[in-house]
Amino acid sequence: MSIPISMRCAVILLTFAMGSIALPAQPPAPGTGSTIQPDTNKIYLDVVVSPKSGSPVAGLQKEDFTVLDNNVARPIENFQALGGSSAPIEVLLVVDAVNTTFSNLTYERDQIDLFFKSNGGHLDHPVSLAIFTDTGVQMQQGDSTDGNELSASLDRAAVGLREIHRDSQYEAQDRFNLSLNALHSLIVKEAARPGRKLIFWVSPGWPLLSGPRIDLDAKQEQLLYSQIVGISTLLLRNDITLYSIDPLGMGQSVGWEFSYQEYLNGVKKPNQVQLGDLSLQVIAVQSGGLALTATNDIANHIRQCMADATEYYRISYDPPPSEPRDGDYHKIDVKVSKPGLIARTRTGYYAVSAPQPQ
Repeated sequence: MSIPISMRCAVILLTFAMGSIALPAQPPAPGTGSTIQPDTNKIYLDVVVSPKSGSPVAGLQKEDFTVLDNNVARPIENFQALGGSSAPIEVLLVVDAVNTTFSNLTYERDQIDLFFKSNGGHLDHPVSLAIFTDTGVQMQQGDSTDGNELSASLDRAAVGLREIHRDSQYEAQDRFNLSLNALHSLIVKEAARPGRKLIFWVSPGWPLLSGPRIDLDAKQEQLLYSQIVGISTLLLRNDITLYSIDPLGMGQSVGWEFSYQEYLNGVKKPNQVQLGDLSLQVIAVQSGGLALTATNDIANHIRQCMADATEYYRISYDPPPSEPRDGDYHKIDVKVSKPGLIARTRTGYYAVSAPQPQ
């Protein structure tokens, strides 16, 4: 199945000092496709607990956790320890041919193929494969736990991986726009699926497009802020975690590799917005996923992301009373009482009211 760029949301033209960039209009309403949460007024978290470096830890109990919402402890309403092949998890693996150079695509495909064929081709959870090019997102087939079948599907898509055409004088802006549109469409598509969804995006990421030459006016800031709130809320309400897997590793400059980190704090007001707040790595970390950049061992990075499904904890709590729920940003911290362990989950949310039934 192909999701062409022409079928995306309408675009709004924003003009900056560096030129023009077309950004998607406000994303679908945060409740679109929300079939996962029993109560959309609660906050549901998928929490992975591990040592500073090591595998996820099992066997923890409800009393081992403390949830802080804007630095105030909130009672845990529901608690589940989940994981293993029986956990309700599906994975979407995205091969990004828009933000990766021609020379890297063959290596990426070989590494992904290596992952698919490991363990005799047996995958613990269903995996779908998507190829993102400048003509849209092509879904290769339905999800499968047969890695050999997915490998064959990837091989059949090899020609498409090489069809990248960049002839615009505003290449960086074009890639930014195409990437955000693709992310929107895939989030909405995944929202219709039951259970927890993990999106593994193999890409160095789209351009940050932030810096001293970028000057946003109030209207542009509000539009970008709406994008940030919309993406964050869709990921939260539809139980989707995003992962960024950089195929370049240390082959790129250290400055670029870690430059996204200055945008990791949640944006609380429109006048704080920068385009870098919409980078792949930032969205991934804020959703509770990983931004993996240290090496170009893509196969191992995919395994590391898959490990999040082996042992994790499902926690829900009631957010602090807020009338009206006016979009305020809430920072989330989850603490574990056991020494040496770190809890990773989404870093915050926006207090957006759930849509009312029609």
